[in-house]
Amino acid sequence: MPRPTGNVRLKSARVAAGFNSQQDLANALTENAKHLGIRGLSVGVRQVRRWESDNPPWPQPDCQRVLVHLLGQSMEALGFTPPWGSDGPQPHRTRRAVVIGGTAALGLTVVPGRFATAHQPATAGTDFEAVTRSHRRLYWSVAPTKLHPAVIAHATLGCALLPETTDSTRRTLAAALAETYLLAGRIEFFDLREPSTASDTLLLALQSAGEADDAILGSAIIAHMAFIPGWVGDRDVALERMIAARTYARRAPASAEFLAWLDAVEAECETRCGNTRNALHLIGHAEDVLQTGNEHPSPEWMDWFSPARLAAFKGNTQMIAGHFPQARETLLAALDAMSPGEDKQRSVVYGDLAAVEATSGNPEQACEYAYQALDQLAVTWYATGMDRVREVRRALTPYQHERCVSDLDDRLYDWSTTVSVLSY
Repeated sequence: MPRPTGNVRLKSARVAAGFNSQQDLANALTENAKHLGIRGLSVGVRQVRRWESDNPPWPQPDCQRVLVHLLGQSMEALGFTPPWGSDGPQPHRTRRAVVIGGTAALGLTVVPGRFATAHQPATAGTDFEAVTRSHRRLYWSVAPTKLHPAVIAHATLGCALLPETTDSTRRTLAAALAETYLLAGRIEFFDLREPSTASDTLLLALQSAGEADDAILGSAIIAHMAFIPGWVGDRDVALERMIAARTYARRAPASAEFLAWLDAVEAECETRCGNTRNALHLIGHAEDVLQTGNEHPSPEWMDWFSPARLAAFKGNTQMIAGHFPQARETLLAALDAMSPGEDKQRSVVYGDLAAVEATSGNPEQACEYAYQALDQLAVTWYATGMDRVREVRRALTPYQHERCVSDLDDRLYDWSTTVSVLSY
């Protein structure tokens, strides 16, 4: 007989209390919150599913209150690992134990009275922030597989330090921790192609941003979370997250650049979902926002967007919409406008230019751009850029007997490139 999996303690308590489905429990928790005077708490079946998984996240305080009240058992008895440690049975740990540990440590920050007296000096926040800033810069030059472990280790340290800080030091450290988890999530999604892991990491980033009460950082994190469903065509979830991201952006002064980036993110999600008309409208709005500008500066950590990158978004959408002459012109302009620090994105633009030429019946020019993309990838590896090159090779199938395509295959499947591709 197979051994039960997931958080069997919570599942058993749910069934024993008469809630036969996860939806039944979600509905009861939402109703129970109203009776307890907790306003605005709505528990969905997705949240209950996460609580009954192998690695249940530590619930927020209001959720803890209704769970304990409704099921009549402590959080530990319901199968949750308390952030302050436990001698009882531990949930099953995956290879991402460090991230799950981060969840527990962050749970500590929102449970009043559960942490020890702060004893870190006032400089702890800025010292931690300095390392975060260095990791952010290193992202553009260090191989993702080398940088990611260091970023996660830094986040683990931040989780340990956070309960030992107070006031402005605590807010500074929490904001830097949110940025650290955001960087880790970006690496996991864009570079390592681990969307489910990135989803968990970005949730930790959002929890940290909440501890710092940083609405703009929260907006950036939620917008990154929209990429995950957007890239697999789940438009409803992606747009729901974009609504949340825009809501957070309204709570604090947002720069024109930041608002334009939100348009660009939603445009990419719409493009992935087949709605290129909507996407081009959003990009046009982003261009207007950038041109008009406003008095608010962009946050220091926002180093992933520029007018050149907006042009790259636009060229990709034009290409997918079948507007090949316009796409070619836009992508070439984007290349000319890119700074030396935008090398990762440069490989994507070369890949899109190759795709335009392949679809337009110009295999030799397509291969030439693909070679340039591979040259760039040899310097700064980027999984998204390699995806573009592989898509181009599929588009070149009708020309596979031509010499230029054979040469591309030799380059695409040399030892180093093949190993890199198969590692992701």
